[in-house]
Amino acid sequence: MFGRHHHHHGRHIHGEHHSRHPFGFHGHEGHHRRGGRMGRFFDHGDLRLVVLKLIADKPSHGYELIKAVETAAGGAYTPSPGVIYPTLTLLEELGYVTASDAGGGKKLYTITDEGQAFLESNSQPVHGLFTRMAEAAAQSAAFSPQIMRARENLKTALRLKLTSGALTPEQVAAIAKVMDEAAAAIEGV
Repeated sequence: MFGRHHHHHGRHIHGEHHSRHPFGFHGHEGHHRRGGRMGRFFDHGDLRLVVLKLIADKPSHGYELIKAVETAAGGAYTPSPGVIYPTLTLLEELGYVTASDAGGGKKLYTITDEGQAFLESNSQPVHGLFTRMAEAAAQSAAFSPQIMRARENLKTALRLKLTSGALTPEQVAAIAKVMDEAAAAIEGV
C-alpha cells in the first residue's frame, strides 16, 4: 500500500513533491515556528511514518504523540491536533493501528501486526526522518530561549563589570578563569 495514493477527507496524502524545508522536511502539517513562519516540515506520508514509529515504540494518546513529535524535533515543529487526529484516523483506516477507549474521551493507539510490517518495510525512510528531526532539534537548540537568556545574562554581567572602572589584575584573572571554566563545562555537556 505504500506506493499507492491515499485520499482522506479530499486531501492528497502521498505522492506530491514540494520545495524542501531548510532542515530537509516538507509538509504543511502543524506549524514551523522558526521566525514565526508557517512552513512545510514533512512531505505527505512522512508524519504518518513518524507517528506509526512512535506508537510502535509506545502505545500513546493523540496528545502524547503531539508532544513526542515536538520533543523529537527539538521544538522546531509541533503538529496541531487538526493534523495528528486525521493522521491517526488514517492509520486506523489502513489497519496499521487500533484505538481503544482509555476513558475520559481519550483513545489509546496501538500498532497492529500489519502496521509493524509496514513500518519494517519502510525502516530506511523512518530512520532518515528521525535523523533529520534530530538535526532540526540540534539547530533549534541553538535558538533555545533558555540558552539565549543565559548568553545575554553573561554578556550583560561582563559588560557591566568591564565598564564599572579599572579592574585589578586579580579581577581580570578571576573573570577569565570563570569564563574558561564555563566554556569547558559547556564543551563537556
